[in-house]
Amino acid sequence: MSGADGKWTLSVPPGKYEVVLDESTLPENVGLQGAAGPTRSLEVFEGAMRNVLYPLGPVGAGAPPPESEPTMLDRLPNLVYTGVHIGLILALGALGVSLIFGTMGLTNFAHGELITFGALAAFVFNSTIGLPLWLALVLAVVAGGGFGWLQDRFFWGWLRKRRTGLVGMMIVSIGLAMVLRYVFLFQFRGDTRQYADYAAQAGVEIGPLLIAPKNLIMDAVAILVLVAVSFALLKTRLGKATRAVSTNPSLAAASGIDVDKIIRLIWTIGGALAALSGVMLGMFQGVNFQMGFQMLLLVFAAVTLGGLGTAFGALLGSMVVGVVTQVSTLWVPTELKNVSALAALIIILLIRPQGILGRRERIG
Repeated sequence: MSGADGKWTLSVPPGKYEVVLDESTLPENVGLQGAAGPTRSLEVFEGAMRNVLYPLGPVGAGAPPPESEPTMLDRLPNLVYTGVHIGLILALGALGVSLIFGTMGLTNFAHGELITFGALAAFVFNSTIGLPLWLALVLAVVAGGGFGWLQDRFFWGWLRKRRTGLVGMMIVSIGLAMVLRYVFLFQFRGDTRQYADYAAQAGVEIGPLLIAPKNLIMDAVAILVLVAVSFALLKTRLGKATRAVSTNPSLAAASGIDVDKIIRLIWTIGGALAALSGVMLGMFQGVNFQMGFQMLLLVFAAVTLGGLGTAFGALLGSMVVGVVTQVSTLWVPTELKNVSALAALIIILLIRPQGILGRRERIG
């Protein structure tokens, strides 16, 4: 029921809705104008506010002029920003995949479950225990780093000592991903849930953009983390050791570098980055047991597009994938936007097989 001023507000989870105006409740001699009818169908996105407008006027009055549909140029700035925002979330997950591949040569299909683990850990800390979301995020990142360390300490490290081949380890990662995914399903069920804090925010107009404040904060945090990790890879001793292991593990070991210690560190960092990516993705679209699995294909596309094993390539590839998926919705249905990113991946790899920042390798 609307208030005295005729307005009403309803908080709902993301989804598709149908709103119907009960014309029998309108004041006497007031009716609905235009031919659109009393039913409005709309989709509500996480963090967004949608307005439902009904033109009312005296019974028998002419219909008001129809509202003009937004043009491509009107939609483009918001789509580009959304693409950059998604690209930053992808970059956090893709950086971990790239570092693990660079040091171990392993294509880890269970990395998506590290993303889901971070989102679900934050959900438990925030919605179940009742901690503020910022604190839940910090604890989830710590838990994600610990989960990555435990995986390498008691699982991947053991497989390395057994000299398991990369193909065998890749198959094992697929099985591990399925086990973790259905453990998450058993514990948290299959519905999509929202964090207790910041589930919905009104957008702030910044020029032609309409942005939820939480998205701006997430962007700033993601950029700071990515810059810090990139700086550490370039300037610190551990970063240089990591790059040495990535380039030639045998030569790095002969130079006195503890290769196992470096790989374990990479798994810890990769788990923490994946957890942060999962929390941000949960704030953007809600928390679900297969959210990481659904994101994994785009993560692999970003890593491959930028160049396998290159950290900066993963960042650049993520930006390209994020922007292409969103801008492509100007021409293709939303359900097919991921296909556009994969098409861009194929086209770029046909021209540059090693990826944007990848290096050619001699085979033979």
